Amino acid sequence: MASNRPAQSTSFAPNDSQAFGSAPGTDEGPWEEWNPTEESLRPVRGRHRVAKQRGGGLARSSTVLGVGVMAAVGAGGMATAQSGKPPVSISMPDLASVANSAKALIGQDTPAPKGSATALSTAGLTTSDAAAGSQDAGEALRARIIQQAESQQERVTAAAAKAAEAAAAKKAAAAAAKARDDAEAKAAAEKKKADEEAKQKAEAARLAELAKQYSLPTSSYTLTSRFGDAGAMWSSGYHTGLDFAAPTGTLIKAIHSGTITSAGWAGAYGYRTILTLDDGTELWFCHQSSISVSAGQKVATGDVIGRVGATGNVTGPHLHLEVHPGGGSAIDPMAWLQGKGINP
Repeated sequence: MASNRPAQSTSFAPNDSQAFGSAPGTDEGPWEEWNPTEESLRPVRGRHRVAKQRGGGLARSSTVLGVGVMAAVGAGGMATAQSGKPPVSISMPDLASVANSAKALIGQDTPAPKGSATALSTAGLTTSDAAAGSQDAGEALRARIIQQAESQQERVTAAAAKAAEAAAAKKAAAAAAKARDDAEAKAAAEKKKADEEAKQKAEAARLAELAKQYSLPTSSYTLTSRFGDAGAMWSSGYHTGLDFAAPTGTLIKAIHSGTITSAGWAGAYGYRTILTLDDGTELWFCHQSSISVSAGQKVATGDVIGRVGATGNVTGPHLHLEVHPGGGSAIDPMAWLQGKGINP
């Protein structure tokens, strides 16, 4: 039985650090477990198999390198996305250096990869670039928001100013209208007052002039029964004249100038004298104790026409005065006398 021959040692076994062109390290590998087989025990002719083994080692080293680079780049990106911190620059190996190291390992003149001679020193944005970009975008957004807010505020301010101006104008118009109305009302009231005062003054002057033409029918009297007083002693059920109670024999005078149309006995009225004025108004003087005039006689204001008595239907001496405009029904003698400027 033939014994296994020891495997031929390789001229060079690179480790991970030597693959990147650095000094040899103490840690070796990665190595595959070697199990002697019939194939491996055959004599090795030439450099073909050794080169194949070495080429496999380079391929495995390159694969491990690529996976490590991608893992590092991916980890850096995930860390940036998850933590939210600024991206950290990741150093990457120079592809030309890697190719030269591979050539030294396999001992072949492998052409360098085509492309830029500039090494990929960093991946992603730097902290300052990211901060500058974020700041510019934030400033632009902030400026736009501020501009919109200022525009809205200007519209609100303009609307408020317009509303305030309209309200002020409306208030001013209302105040002006009220002032105008008040002034007109005041002027109208003053005019009315002035007109009334003028009217009263004119009426007072007219009555004063009339008073010179009219006089009271007697003196030393007391007003007792007035026009309209109710009582059974009057045939009509109410009093139709104005009573001047005075002592018997007190003089009775003509109230105004006119003509005596009746003078004599008149039943319940006793001795009565009727004086008819120029306008047709009849003045009745009743219950006289004596008569001093006769029918058809003209008299002037203040002329004596008789004396106070108690003849006819009476309870005491007094002058019963009645006023019949146009010879018709009796009216209130008090109002008629006051209309002539006489206040009994």
